[in-house]
Amino acid sequence: MAETLRKGTRVTGTERDKLATDLKKRYDSGESIRALAHATGRSYGFIHRILTETGVALRGRGGATRKAVA
Repeated sequence: MAETLRKGTRVTGTERDKLATDLKKRYDSGESIRALAHATGRSYGFIHRILTETGVALRGRGGATRKAVA
């Protein structure tokens, strides 16, 4: 989805299905939720909800983890 959506507009019906398919494909190819949110002009929560609705297995946060002090 090259163009950004107007912030706060409702996305319903076939437009939502098309957006969900596009976001799923991009997320599965490695883009982060934050990158997708920035690219579409929508919030992190909106993208997260759309991906969850489509049944995507979300990746872990990654990054460094703290080790227990022995």
